[in-house]
Amino acid sequence: MKLHGYFRSSASYRVRIALNLKGLSAEHLSHHLRKGEQRAPAYLAINPQGFVPTLQAGGSVNLTQSLAIIEWLDETHPLPPLLPKDPLRRAQVRAFAQVIACDTHPIQNLKVLARLRELGLSEEQVTGWAAWANREGLAVCEKLIALEAGPFCFGDAPTIADLCLVPQLANARRFGVDVAVFPRLLQAEAAAKALKAFADAAPERQADAE
Repeated sequence: MKLHGYFRSSASYRVRIALNLKGLSAEHLSHHLRKGEQRAPAYLAINPQGFVPTLQAGGSVNLTQSLAIIEWLDETHPLPPLLPKDPLRRAQVRAFAQVIACDTHPIQNLKVLARLRELGLSEEQVTGWAAWANREGLAVCEKLIALEAGPFCFGDAPTIADLCLVPQLANARRFGVDVAVFPRLLQAEAAAKALKAFADAAPERQADAE
């Protein structure tokens, strides 16, 4: 397998964690997002959206969108499971993950922030927007798992919820968000980061880290 990504991309970070948890190896191919390498014709040929990550799973199979990739990995390599067996719990885990992957991360990603700059917002305003988006999303996530015993987001093992949470907390800190107001999320993050699979997937440990 080949994983096209970028060290700081939180969506790529999610997939790196999943691969590590599953004990799967992949060749990591970096596309520098700030230099626009994700818009090169050769890359657009395998991912027309021009986003990372893309997982090339062999032959002409190119998988895009991090949650779709993670669920494919979970279905084809079921141990350890990243989704609960119970349908209700599966829906709860997916909902938490989607608050981050669908409603929080997209509105503070590089493409959106670049557009805000094009529209004339100052750098302080752009950073403020990103911080707001993170605070709003993480506040919802804190409430969603407030009554979950943990130590992970949903129980005693990591799920796709944790795979989304850890990278998003890293983003939040980068934009100056005070994450101390989310104690339940920090509990889950600490449990996750104690695992080698999460630690090895961290941005600062990637070959393309700057």
